[in-house]
Amino acid sequence: MPAAPSRRAARRRLRAADWGAIRLFAMDVDGVLTDGTVLVSSDGTEAKAFSILDGYGLRELARAGIVTAWISGRPSAATSRRAAELEIPHLVMGRNDKLAVLRDLARDLALEPAHCAYMGDDVIDVPALAWAGIGIAPPDAVGAALAAAAWVTRRRGGHGAVRDVCDRLLERSPTRTGTQTRSHRSKERPSA
Repeated sequence: MPAAPSRRAARRRLRAADWGAIRLFAMDVDGVLTDGTVLVSSDGTEAKAFSILDGYGLRELARAGIVTAWISGRPSAATSRRAAELEIPHLVMGRNDKLAVLRDLARDLALEPAHCAYMGDDVIDVPALAWAGIGIAPPDAVGAALAAAAWVTRRRGGHGAVRDVCDRLLERSPTRTGTQTRSHRSKERPSA
């Protein structure tokens, strides 16, 4: 059996202009914003752990004018609560066809695929990863998602992976007004 090509060899080379073109950063929730663990108590309530690093990065993206969306295959009160806290403008839950949701969002926002980044970690994310201008996966994603991604974050899902993307987008965004630099120096920071 021939050796599989390395993930690095299979990825296309992303340019600063590719990152700078992004106006919508959409992502899966479980395995991307969380480590994929869902804690269910005996009374049926569930809990998830979200990274504060990711939350801060998402707030900074909003300040820079980059729209964010969460697309989850399963409904979750914990996800709804966290999205509300971070004022995520687009939350879609209970939809497994991530590509259809992403295309609808892009159409509604008058965006081309090149203006969209999508981050996912599982096989149901693969079509959206392939369609987006930049498909992104955390390093602990399943093989199919890693193969479809143009970029793999340094940090794992739920442990700062989304922040890796936010920082990259902010560094290269033409709409960035120095928000990130100013807010790191300022005593007033957006709540994460």
